[in-house]
Amino acid sequence: MSAKRQPWHAVATNLVDVAMGRQSADLVIQNGRWVNVHSGEIIPNTDVAVKDGRIAYVGPDASHTIGENTQIIEGNGRYLIPGLCDAHMHVESGMVTVTEFARAVIPHGTTSMFIDPHEIANVLGLPGVKLMHDEAQTLPINIYVQMPSCVPSAPGLETPGASIGPAEVAEAMQWPGIIGLGEMMNFPGVFMSDDKMHAEMAETMKAGKVIGGHYASLDLGRPFHGYVAGGPADDHEGTRREDAIARVRQGMKAMLRLGSAWYDVASQVKAITEQGLDSRNFILCTDDSHSGTLVHDGHMNRVVRHAIAQGLKPITAIQMATLNTAQHFGVEKDVGSITPGRYADIVISSDLVNLPIELVIANGEVLAENGRLTTDLPAYSYPDFAKGTVKLGKELIAESFNIHAPAGKKTAKVRTIGVVENQAPTRAEERVLPVVDGLVQLDTRLDVAQIALVERHQATGGVVNSFVTGFGFDARCGIATTVAHDSHHMIVVGTSKNNMALAANRLGEVGGGVVVFKDDEEIALVELPIAGLMSDERAEIVAAKAARMVAAMAECGCTLNNAYMQLSLLALVVIPDLRISDLGLVDVNKFEIVPLFVK
Repeated sequence: MSAKRQPWHAVATNLVDVAMGRQSADLVIQNGRWVNVHSGEIIPNTDVAVKDGRIAYVGPDASHTIGENTQIIEGNGRYLIPGLCDAHMHVESGMVTVTEFARAVIPHGTTSMFIDPHEIANVLGLPGVKLMHDEAQTLPINIYVQMPSCVPSAPGLETPGASIGPAEVAEAMQWPGIIGLGEMMNFPGVFMSDDKMHAEMAETMKAGKVIGGHYASLDLGRPFHGYVAGGPADDHEGTRREDAIARVRQGMKAMLRLGSAWYDVASQVKAITEQGLDSRNFILCTDDSHSGTLVHDGHMNRVVRHAIAQGLKPITAIQMATLNTAQHFGVEKDVGSITPGRYADIVISSDLVNLPIELVIANGEVLAENGRLTTDLPAYSYPDFAKGTVKLGKELIAESFNIHAPAGKKTAKVRTIGVVENQAPTRAEERVLPVVDGLVQLDTRLDVAQIALVERHQATGGVVNSFVTGFGFDARCGIATTVAHDSHHMIVVGTSKNNMALAANRLGEVGGGVVVFKDDEEIALVELPIAGLMSDERAEIVAAKAARMVAAMAECGCTLNNAYMQLSLLALVVIPDLRISDLGLVDVNKFEIVPLFVK
């Protein structure tokens, strides 16, 4: 594993001496094509000399820095790319620990991540954030932590397992790995001048750190302007070209995301390729990546390839995944470019468009080669208090999911959550459903399944029932997950109440995760014992279980791309249009609880 990263000032004299030939470098890369993200050039025949984990010299000939013990890497005319940065993401969405996430993404060229652990914060509060912060400090890549801001994400509309306020934010701002405030999801709280939200942002500003944004609304009028005036400095919730344009014009950084289920780059990148906006104010990120995506498809290298395929010049896409990110967070003196003084975080690739990741260097040490980790990452052990967090209170039965119709009705008009493939927003829909023996029935012919939110933090036994469209289930099934952004209760969907009960109870037994039942039989299970969000197994094992889970959902008739990611967001009461919480159905456009039945 890499040695501890040294601050520039501690090794500056050594860097100068190497550059001048008075000391030998620890590592020299010879004859590479320097992808210079500062000048926008690709400079051939370039050598890079490294000392104490930082870059000492970049130029046409580093032979004067080579000594008896200097490690030599032949560039052979390949591209030397700065280590890739993920500007906004949630480790928990990969269903693995920080260590296992790093194990999965290092071979893909990611050497810096800006993580927002607000999932674990909703379950365990500040102690949970500290666990992930401390784990991040043990790893050989740069993992900067954003202090979660909205726990709960929407006060009065949900009940999480913990809460965070200005005092916790002020405390966390003193931790060494905290880079800023996590996404400010309570956007109405900002433009309506909620005291708590503004106090959290004030603590962040006083610490001189960055406030992350999350303006999940299509309204670019007065509320948007009020939100920007409050202090959020970036936003990853845009889905349209006009969203990206509006943010950049107001001085924000537009973060364009490509996660496992969020495909928001193609539409917004047109602000650069067609509108001609300055690409320096655009940043690439993933937000949420499924473990299967990480292991099999890639991480930020996947995002960069996708951005290039949308018409960006390769150098521009790379800037948006390196220097732009580093400058935004104020760490450009450490990461984001291959220039003297910066950490020696370097990716070597033979193709700037398809971006095969052939060698990954971080802090001056080779960590991965040709898709395989070459260093050891010891497993990180989570304490007992982070486990056993799924508390159902009582065993659920099929009748727990009964929906009683208004008296005397033979049909019922109900609000229905409409899933939108590959996007985080949902549609607020309505359906007329049959009533049998006083109970509202789902109708698979109309693609209507049942959804329930089961309280799992305080063992209240509470169940909120509703309906959902878009999954396409055509079998007797029940799927349950304790990954239910952001309050992380338990979401259960299905077409069979008995299978839904079996699924919910199974997660109670294993301490959380995702499970699929079909025809009263368990056909897939991903155990997530850490806060009901993360596995304690290796990333590749989790990926295999997750792949089986996705396949199992397809066996139930689901045709959505990465349906699990869609499912996990159906309780996220800060993204329009309609969501479910432990308090009922939430109209996110109005930020209020609404009844299931439509008059």
